[in-house]
Amino acid sequence: MFKLQELIRRDMDKLALNITTEQGKTLRDAQGDVFRGLEVVEHACGMATLQMGEYVSNVSSGIDTYSIREPLGVCAGICPFNFPAMIPLWMFPMAVTCGNTFILKPSEKDPGAAMILAELALEAGLPDGVLNIVHGTNDIVNNICDDDDIRAISFVGSNTAGMHIYARAASKGKRVQSNMGAKNHAIVMPDASIDATLNSLIAAGFGAAGQRCMALSTVVFVGGSRPWEDELIKRAKALKVNAGIEAGTDLGPVISRQAKDRIYRLIQSGTESGARAVLDGRNIVVPGYEAGNFVGPTILADVTSDMECYKEEIFGPVLLCMQAESLEEAITIVNNNKYGNGASIFTSSGIAARKFQNDIEAGQVGINVPIPVPLPFFSFTGSKASFAGDLNFYGKAGVQFYTQIKTVTQQWKDLPVQGVSLAMPTSQKT
Repeated sequence: MFKLQELIRRDMDKLALNITTEQGKTLRDAQGDVFRGLEVVEHACGMATLQMGEYVSNVSSGIDTYSIREPLGVCAGICPFNFPAMIPLWMFPMAVTCGNTFILKPSEKDPGAAMILAELALEAGLPDGVLNIVHGTNDIVNNICDDDDIRAISFVGSNTAGMHIYARAASKGKRVQSNMGAKNHAIVMPDASIDATLNSLIAAGFGAAGQRCMALSTVVFVGGSRPWEDELIKRAKALKVNAGIEAGTDLGPVISRQAKDRIYRLIQSGTESGARAVLDGRNIVVPGYEAGNFVGPTILADVTSDMECYKEEIFGPVLLCMQAESLEEAITIVNNNKYGNGASIFTSSGIAARKFQNDIEAGQVGINVPIPVPLPFFSFTGSKASFAGDLNFYGKAGVQFYTQIKTVTQQWKDLPVQGVSLAMPTSQKT
């Protein structure tokens, strides 16, 4: 893992260019994609400590009990298109450092980064056959779910695929960790720092063209959104939409024509349901890339919780603006949503922040932080419809997911045996 870390740093630019070429995100964002995955590789370098068990001497007279963690065997990972380097690096470094072999299925839309990472793992000294790449779509996924030799499956992607994988694999007795859809909210209080909050909303709402499971796609303005709208529009309009390889680009294209059409449809459904399109990015044309799958920054105001554009994860550069009269009402709006990946509050009040932290039903909570994804010595803790399974990605939970615990109780007798007792032991003294 130390060598793999070194090699990924060496080939950072190569990996980023491959991601931009296949996936479309900007080069700077692609480098961030690799870097956030690299953090998990660094975390895996501490596996000797992370796998430490527990030991108690003399739990009874002459009896010691201790636990050890052992590998499961064969594990598998099924990856989405939006982070071609980071998500594979969430999975296989932890799994193989725990002693497992691993089967990785990258997205069929952008598998290049996974192939480069596999080559680097071999160069780093990972033995042949420990990391295996398979390509394909539905049939391959179902084969992974059904294969008797595979003990555990990690998945990141849509709810439709995630729940299918969870149900099918769990019915075969496999462990599954399934990170799925999201509708991440920000609550903006009237006392929030104006500049810092606006910059956070723009960056977290439109970064990566909105194709992040932690994108901040919905803002609930306590006291109304109109005082914020003009400046939001101004800053969103200043973003440069272009091919990811072009200098100065803020937003690249979305992944496919089908994704673009779906985003357009959800924007249209919002306007037809009464939302105001205060900024509409559907008609954007990028010179030199006229046939590209571009969607410009879009802001829909006066959104309500019964609208399809709110219920569905748009997965595009669309920011929804909602309104609440109080913090309590805003928290209720967020908690009534089925997803629970992340939520943030922007405020200068410690009292409001504490109430939000305690009452909000989301796995990852940000206080004046727009995308509260933790460093990998903590776990990625999505909840509700955003996660299926018992053990989350990386951190201590990740180690637990890729290992099974074995408890050993040992006794070394140095006294004569005092006969045989067939009763349930209440003491280990005899």
